[in-house]
Amino acid sequence: MINDITMKNNMDHLIQAALREDISSEDISTNSVIKEPRRASAQLLCKEDGIIAGLDVFRRVFQLLDADTTADACVKDGDRIAKGQLIATVTGDARAILSGERTALNFLQRMSGIATYTRSLADILEGSGTKLLDTRKTTPNMRIFEKYAVKVGGGYNHRYNLSDGVMLKDNHINAAGGITQAIQMARRYAPFVIKIEVETENLQMVREAIDAGAEIIMLDNMSVDDMRKAVEMAKGKAVTECSGNVTRENIKQLADIGVDYISSGALTHSAPILDLSLKNLKLL
Repeated sequence: MINDITMKNNMDHLIQAALREDISSEDISTNSVIKEPRRASAQLLCKEDGIIAGLDVFRRVFQLLDADTTADACVKDGDRIAKGQLIATVTGDARAILSGERTALNFLQRMSGIATYTRSLADILEGSGTKLLDTRKTTPNMRIFEKYAVKVGGGYNHRYNLSDGVMLKDNHINAAGGITQAIQMARRYAPFVIKIEVETENLQMVREAIDAGAEIIMLDNMSVDDMRKAVEMAKGKAVTECSGNVTRENIKQLADIGVDYISSGALTHSAPILDLSLKNLKLL
């Protein structure tokens, strides 16, 4: 759903907001030691092994401060990188490099951390036929970057936002008066091209959702035995998605059940950053 073109078309105003947060009027530290334009270069270095993601965002931060800045990368998004590796060389106005450093690294470290964690789970699922999905548990105003990073790491995007599809969760079901009623109401309201997903917590709910015509059944925090039975119930009738407390330790077992998708909020809300650093500034 999110690719590099989509991200490039939507990232400038988000990057500018981040820059305004960090530079409300001026960068006093930089302006006190560099009072005039002066070309410089600096090296982006990797401090731990991982997957790189967000190089275009990293580069764009500096370009919004100085259009002539370049960030020549030795790798591309999705590549594995190693501790001590030179990732890119940034060249431009020294003031733009220094003032944009933290914002650029914040984006790149966050996105690379998500890609790295996603890849660690996606590798476990390789060959299983089960796809790894993200969720809407993203950092406010960072969703487009975080979901892009999931794709770079080998995962897949669930719906981008509330306008993308129907997902009837427990509160929607309660408000409608039951699963069948909720599905009927969604079918009448939503465009016919939109699929309906229903969150279920037990086999009775699974049966009702299937009988009412849900196209996607989410198995939320169910036992392994119940999920296995649910997958059999849904076979040929609905797509299945497993969700809830997905970890490196249990994801292979979940895939072995035969679910079509496994979704994990941890991809975006709990992935640690990948440690990167901009060092060795040299005036040219």
